Amino acid sequence: MRPRHPLPPAGDESGTASGFLPNFCESKTVFLVVLMGQLLAFVLTLSTGGGQHGFWVNLALISLFVQWVALGTVLALCATRPLLTPLSAFQAATAAWLITLGITLALSLASLAIGRQIDWDHMSTGIPVADFLTRTLAISAIVSAVALRYLYVQSQWKNNLESETRSRIQALQARIRPHFLFNSMNTIASLTRTRPEVAESTVMDLADLFRATLSSKDTVSFQEEVKLTQNYLRIESLRLGDRLQVDWRMEPSVAQDFPVPSLTLQPLLENAIYHGIEPLTEGGCVRVDIRQQGERLDITIENPMPPEQERRRRPGNQFAQESVRQRLALAYQGRARMNTLQSLSHYRVDISLPRRMP
Repeated sequence: MRPRHPLPPAGDESGTASGFLPNFCESKTVFLVVLMGQLLAFVLTLSTGGGQHGFWVNLALISLFVQWVALGTVLALCATRPLLTPLSAFQAATAAWLITLGITLALSLASLAIGRQIDWDHMSTGIPVADFLTRTLAISAIVSAVALRYLYVQSQWKNNLESETRSRIQALQARIRPHFLFNSMNTIASLTRTRPEVAESTVMDLADLFRATLSSKDTVSFQEEVKLTQNYLRIESLRLGDRLQVDWRMEPSVAQDFPVPSLTLQPLLENAIYHGIEPLTEGGCVRVDIRQQGERLDITIENPMPPEQERRRRPGNQFAQESVRQRLALAYQGRARMNTLQSLSHYRVDISLPRRMP
């Protein structure tokens, strides 16, 4: 008897809300902060009217100070990232805001000290020390608060969009064609008295298939995906007998731990059997070709096409293909490829998946 597996747990809800903060250790984030800092320097320079030394000198001084603050804040937030990650959104935002003010205050005092050393009174601004500190801290407080609010709103919008998309994709994933379920149950019933061991094994295969469709697990290893697909093929082979032939070709170099979205192969095999093999009286052969080229996994599924008259009797709505296509778009954000090619005698689906997901 095959061991029963417990149902998969529901989605993990233990994530913290502080994930709205970007990774300040990444070069992309540093570049954006520097760019935004320079834009702020332009705005501040324009608001002062150029100062007593002219626009460009004033711009250079303000840019130097703003970039000091920007890079100092990025460095501090990068160093404290492990401490901020477990915090709630409010706690993380408050900590980041206080860190920004602390860096601004420290660099403001440093700029004043440098100004005294080079005998350039208050960096040639003519502003008293108290007013200089008050203004820099006020600007830093307002700008950082607006930036943190923007990051939080953007993160919430992105999370809501992904949640809605994921719910829609899981709803597509959970649907199984009723005809497959009924046919499987009829097959099991016919085997119960004559071949009880095979009937029991088929029940377990069917249970594994349902468990996968109801699972909240988005990604599995390629080995798990192949096992699930072969469970499905065993069920269909019992029903169709010699009418179903599968030419399964997988290169030995394919990494079994290659991560793929759950239920990538099975819906396409079901589609090939339902539309390509079942309408043919003599049946046919479904060809599955799997190969790995560097960091990409290439999969080809090809099935014979019935005559035009048979196609009209069971028109396809491309539900299985659209379900797989949407889940690949969600998982790989446009870096996966899925193409279809139909001829008079054959239908072919080509999939190319990168190893790393965003």
